[in-house]
Amino acid sequence: MRVGEYAPGSIEARARLYDHSTRHDAPPPARVANDSYDQEAEVLLQLGIGKPTIARAMQLARRNGTSIEQELLAGGAVDADSYYASLARGLRLPFLPTIDSSLVNDDKALDSQLAQARCVRLNYINKGMLAIVPEARNLAALSQAFETKPGLADSIVITTPAALRAAVWRTGSVRRLRESVTTLFEDKARFSARIVLSGKQGFLAGASVCAFAFAVATGTLSLTVLHAAISLLYLAAILVRAAALVDRKSGVPSLPASERLPVYTVLIALYREADVVAQLVRALRRLNWPASRLDIKLVCEADDHATIEALRSEHLEAQFEIVEVPPAHPRTKPKALNYALAGARGEFVAIYDAEDRPHPDQLRAAYAQFAASPPDVVCLQAPLVISNGSASWISAVFALEYAALFRMLLPMLARWRMPVPLGGTSNHMRVADLRACGGWDPHNVTEDADLGMRLHRLGHRCGVIDCPTYEDAPATFKVWLNQRTRWFKGWLQTWLVMMREPARLLREMGMGGFLMFQLLIGGMLLSSLTHPWLIMLLVTTAGYLAFGFPPTGSSEGALFLLDLANMAASYGLFLLLGRVVMLREEKRSVGWRWLYVPLYWMMISVAAWRALFELPRKPFFWDKTPHIPVSSSEKLRRF
Repeated sequence: MRVGEYAPGSIEARARLYDHSTRHDAPPPARVANDSYDQEAEVLLQLGIGKPTIARAMQLARRNGTSIEQELLAGGAVDADSYYASLARGLRLPFLPTIDSSLVNDDKALDSQLAQARCVRLNYINKGMLAIVPEARNLAALSQAFETKPGLADSIVITTPAALRAAVWRTGSVRRLRESVTTLFEDKARFSARIVLSGKQGFLAGASVCAFAFAVATGTLSLTVLHAAISLLYLAAILVRAAALVDRKSGVPSLPASERLPVYTVLIALYREADVVAQLVRALRRLNWPASRLDIKLVCEADDHATIEALRSEHLEAQFEIVEVPPAHPRTKPKALNYALAGARGEFVAIYDAEDRPHPDQLRAAYAQFAASPPDVVCLQAPLVISNGSASWISAVFALEYAALFRMLLPMLARWRMPVPLGGTSNHMRVADLRACGGWDPHNVTEDADLGMRLHRLGHRCGVIDCPTYEDAPATFKVWLNQRTRWFKGWLQTWLVMMREPARLLREMGMGGFLMFQLLIGGMLLSSLTHPWLIMLLVTTAGYLAFGFPPTGSSEGALFLLDLANMAASYGLFLLLGRVVMLREEKRSVGWRWLYVPLYWMMISVAAWRALFELPRKPFFWDKTPHIPVSSSEKLRRF
């Protein structure tokens, strides 16, 4: 990997912080019913599994609070189909490696089987059958039930957890698809971007255009006032970013020594990502979390056959699951995530993109931070680090931008208890709170920033961790422009949704949160749209002053000085905020290309205007960002 991604020394240091099993003073993990482990081990021995394999799995089971069976399956020591076929032979029952989903009736309660695959009723023409997933530790009780209730075994078949879940996914696909698209709009319409502009907002937008035209037609004073207002807003946004330079604190909490880790769900939405599948799976396999406590869902569009086949060719372990989303509009990442959320087994969930390489200890860092934080902290953002800064001048400036945002600005906002515009990946959330707030908005093309604002509005807080995720920035103008246009379109959607009821928003966010929202989202949109205009005014005013008109000391002269200071400060802060937190290798990859910052800002303005015109015509269009594996240009560095 690039830029020294997760060097061995850093991983060892974090292992000492997050892995309590390496501490000499840590008490031994609590042992759960030795006799139940012994009984389970006896059953597994009878199935032909070797004693050393069982002993290793038993040690992991005691540490993780799981069963020996779970550890064997998660670690790949046994094949699921072969294992459950052996259980079926031992019970003298039929074995179904796959289930015909047409035999299963859909019901909302059926979703519980996605989280814990236990049993499902099969409606054959002649009689009903029950497909079950037995556990080795309960096999004796099951055999006894068959003996005491003659005929019970005649209606039972054995299947695997994967086969049962696959049937349940297919059976309820239409209902879940509808819920993933409509639930937020039907239950919490004020948070949904399905309607681009409310009637009131449409009227105000028209009135604003008329007011601007009136200002232009009535002369210099109105334009001067408008100029001053925009310049002062620009200055306020600069001051917020400048504060990040002086408000820098950090701390890495550690897990309690005896802490037993919960199930952690990882969601990755993939669309036309066959090229990076192998890289993604390698990165996910490196996660420093017990495999038996992982629930990794690879969420694909059902008609994206190339990506699905690439995933299947990776011979995924039991903790991985491919979730196929039926094709339907809007074709957006948040819709796919909502669909998969119905089957999340974890107490916490992490979101990654297909090209991401998260630090192996990131889940542990997030869990430790959750454990050390008050319950109102329901989401954590990990920093995104650009690893291809040397690919082009665009990726170099992008790397500066991300360093400033994720390692300076967002940590400051979290410390100030302000709304945090989340990044689109490496978000860690409490699953119960995510579901309670309505999940992601399937109609918002920057669902991350929208969710961060909504969480704050509902009384929750977002925090940050310092364990990074590496990813690559767009290296060409076309790819960058398409991605940035989508981002601006989503930020416009977010601002419009939040501002449908400004008075209510003020009450819910408080004055500080409300003003920060206006600076972060509204200020960014306005400054990006007006940046060329401010440059034009700066040049025009400079020309006037050079010829002594208007006279020195006039309002135009003061605005010229303010604009000049704003421009210099904005470029300087952009550079300084990024470089101050970059590692030496990152700075070297950027090199002299920071000189392109002014041009980069003009590109940002182009993307903002493009988004403004695209929003009314294609509000939910998701312009796909193509990804290539890191190994295509540089071999992956081993951790």
